[in-house]
Amino acid sequence: MHRYLLNISYIGTTFRGIQKTINKSEPARLDTNTIQGCLELALRVFRPANEIQTVLSSRTDAGVHALHSTVHVDLERRDGQPYDTSALTGVLNRTLDKQRLPIRVLSSRLVDDSFHCRYHATGRTYLYRIAVAKAPPAADDSGKLRNRGYEAYIPVEEIDRCYFLQSQNPSFDIERVRSGARMFIGVHDFRTFMSVSRQKGPTRDHPMFTLRKIDEINILAGRSLALASNATLATETYDYWDIEIKAKSFLYKQVRRIVGTLIALGSGRINEKDIYQMLTIPSKNSWDHRIHLAPACGLYLCRVHYREEANN
Repeated sequence: MHRYLLNISYIGTTFRGIQKTINKSEPARLDTNTIQGCLELALRVFRPANEIQTVLSSRTDAGVHALHSTVHVDLERRDGQPYDTSALTGVLNRTLDKQRLPIRVLSSRLVDDSFHCRYHATGRTYLYRIAVAKAPPAADDSGKLRNRGYEAYIPVEEIDRCYFLQSQNPSFDIERVRSGARMFIGVHDFRTFMSVSRQKGPTRDHPMFTLRKIDEINILAGRSLALASNATLATETYDYWDIEIKAKSFLYKQVRRIVGTLIALGSGRINEKDIYQMLTIPSKNSWDHRIHLAPACGLYLCRVHYREEANN
């Protein structure tokens, strides 16, 4: 038996999430609606002697993408020898491509049997992409604003890849966003910024469970992923911003709640005092409902970090 670390990337738009659904009351079945289920199906082409069970380093929700995530899997070749990692990568990618699945294995490597892709991770970096309209939506003949920006230009290449803000306020304050981001740095009780998860467990009820340390939040100028003339029009229409957040681990939907909070701050719907109250009075009842949860389409798991010896 040998353990392999798979570095993977995927577009999560059409998937229910990365984690496969296990219903103990039902017989085992294929799950092609999740990233994990599709990977395990692709691994079957190697016909290992053992049952295939992948282990995830990070969980992403429906619609969330990954530029780099990791899973590990134990495979027992029938002759006892390890699989060639280059062949493992190539065969998996060909299999996924034949099924037209937007999942790619970036690389594979043999790791020690004691290596665990989740518990040995030293951190995770998430990227959230937003595009803010440079001008407010135009009013129609009746003087009413157009409906939710559906008449506005959005490059087709960016659909479900970025969050487009058709702001009614043309002066989205990015410097205020940067200032507000600094309030989240360090150790806080992020109970206010955790959505209620359907997953239960004894650790989730522990008072210390919602304590998390945010190492970095960087607000950087982004760019359109559109092509040719679409890129020119997109750049003329929107200011693109990348919000990078790094921590060892995150709570359920914590990143999307933090981003939604920063967008509300930059749009003028809330102020710094509102953020301070949510951080210092940690409770699900402290959530400010003027804040909208940032949609999944703009979120990318950018990197899972390991110590140097576990990196490629």
